[in-house]
Amino acid sequence: MLTSCTTETRQTSASAHEPAELQAGLMAEHAWISPKFLYDELGSRLFEAICELPEYYPTRTEAAIFERNGADIARAVGAGATLIDLGAGNCAKAASLFPLLRPRQYVAVDISTEFVTGAIDSLRQRFGQIDMRACGLDFSRPFTLPPEVREERRLYFYPGSSIGNFTPGEAVEFLRRVRAQCGDDGGLLIGIDLEKDKAVLDAAYDDALGVTAAFNRNVLRHANQLLGADFDIRRWRHQGFYNADAGRVEMHLAACGEQQVHWPGGGRAFGDGEDIHTENSYKYRPAGAIALLERGGFEATRIWTDPERWFAVIHAQAIH
Repeated sequence: MLTSCTTETRQTSASAHEPAELQAGLMAEHAWISPKFLYDELGSRLFEAICELPEYYPTRTEAAIFERNGADIARAVGAGATLIDLGAGNCAKAASLFPLLRPRQYVAVDISTEFVTGAIDSLRQRFGQIDMRACGLDFSRPFTLPPEVREERRLYFYPGSSIGNFTPGEAVEFLRRVRAQCGDDGGLLIGIDLEKDKAVLDAAYDDALGVTAAFNRNVLRHANQLLGADFDIRRWRHQGFYNADAGRVEMHLAACGEQQVHWPGGGRAFGDGEDIHTENSYKYRPAGAIALLERGGFEATRIWTDPERWFAVIHAQAIH
């Protein structure tokens, strides 16, 4: 795991645990791949394209909430914070808030180090007054921020409903890890996707152009690189749908025909139609979102939603 922040471009290498984690998931009774492996450099760019699709409502709905309530959000958060952007990607969401939030330091955290470092290099030219750092780490696991990150008034920024990728139990553990690094004056500004009609959710995760399908299948290309596997990406079909009983959208890759996949020291046979579970995205009711934050050590202070109540942006303070 790369845990040091840098102001210079640096190359990422596969963490020692990544091949073992991939192999363990692929060898499970129901094969799975962690959604964090969706976000290599190509996957991050494909996700950027997804955010432009008409079916994918979260990005534009959340952006509209920030645009409509920006001044109110800024008053709730206060200026001069240490803004720590978890899963920063191209940093566009945080950058759009710089004029309102006026952070003293901005720390862009992402598992795809090259991608986020390039974004920071571009932003630094536009916002020279803000101390900026690119930080490559896997924050889905226990993590510690480097000493270059200011401890005063840490505001963790976790937009885009990414909290839904964790099971509720995992989400609580993740929030507790964040709370442990907040300090007594820290807080959280988070986006949480809300429950809605199944047809809307199905379309958002299985778009007509097939961009989400390409994004999902790219995880197999990434697995080939990290594990030395020989997945034939052409022989896997994307599935994305809302599982109402579980309260989550699920993404899977289904085998098109029987096949054998190999990697150094192992391999697995897949039957026709057998799937690999690649992502969950849990959807919450507002009360459930507040309860989740409280279990994780945060008290919600303000909630902003869109008129349809499809999405919520929540500011929460660390509970002492």
